[in-house]
Amino acid sequence: MSDTFALSVVLVTPHHYDTLRKTVQHLRAQTVSDQIELVIVAPSLAKLGFDETDRHGLGHVLVIETGTRQTLGFAKAAGVRAATAPIVAFAEDHCYPDPDWAAALIEAHCGPWAAVGPAIGNANPLGLVSWANLLIAYGHWLDPTTSRVIDDVPGHNSSYKRDLLLQYGDQLNTIMGREGSLHTDLRHKGHQLYLAAEARAYHLNPTRATAWIPLRFNAGRLFAAVRAKGENWSPLRRTIYITGAPLIPLMRLPQLLRFLRASGRQSELFPQLLPILLLALFIHSVGEVAGYILGEGHTRERLANFEFDRMRQITQRDLIALSQV
Repeated sequence: MSDTFALSVVLVTPHHYDTLRKTVQHLRAQTVSDQIELVIVAPSLAKLGFDETDRHGLGHVLVIETGTRQTLGFAKAAGVRAATAPIVAFAEDHCYPDPDWAAALIEAHCGPWAAVGPAIGNANPLGLVSWANLLIAYGHWLDPTTSRVIDDVPGHNSSYKRDLLLQYGDQLNTIMGREGSLHTDLRHKGHQLYLAAEARAYHLNPTRATAWIPLRFNAGRLFAAVRAKGENWSPLRRTIYITGAPLIPLMRLPQLLRFLRASGRQSELFPQLLPILLLALFIHSVGEVAGYILGEGHTRERLANFEFDRMRQITQRDLIALSQV
């Protein structure tokens, strides 16, 4: 597919390289690691402190400097523009791909799909809080699953044909910060999205209350604010949704349980998962009320900051278990 690399993997960080090291180790362990171009986007090379020994096994490593005042969307777009492979995949400092992940994405992109997403597994499966957060954020793609054409693919962890992304021009900076909008726009343009079940990535989920509670609240607030503004809701419609907010957990719960059942994990996790799942959905609904009343505020910045250095957001038990993997 390319004279040099088949897949460019973009990793964004505002922090030190140590926060990326585990993900890079998983990229180096890919069955096709020599076909991977790793593009690290950071404020500066000097502050990143890249470990040169971690180049070994990868086809190429490129560090792009963006300065300290850039948005996540700008950083991701910079990675796309710097990439040279025909396929661009996004990775995170807290999502660890299986050894066959890259090969499965490359093979899937031989098809006509504009975007190909992975199945998402749990990198810290010991606690119910982790499962609740994974189910809410990634239940639609929960591993194990089946490969299929799909309406949406996992944000922050999917892959795209690079030439389609470059067609967005200056708009790429904005749309890469809202991957859900990108996926919708690609479908409206006649493109199809695909879930490659063999491309598995294991997501590290927040388990400290000081992390996951603000996450669920801010995610709910941003969702509601963007929805109401985008559809130009009237004050009456906002009032109706605010009044009905207590019903949100009960409305969303059946869908999440269907995701759990489809993955074959219902007997393993239900019913003990139910209380924490309902609590997380309740917090999300409180955030929605705030979004309808107050708008999005600074939720985008807060959620963007949340995407980095996940080790600070998990319990000591999870840290110990992760260090043994």
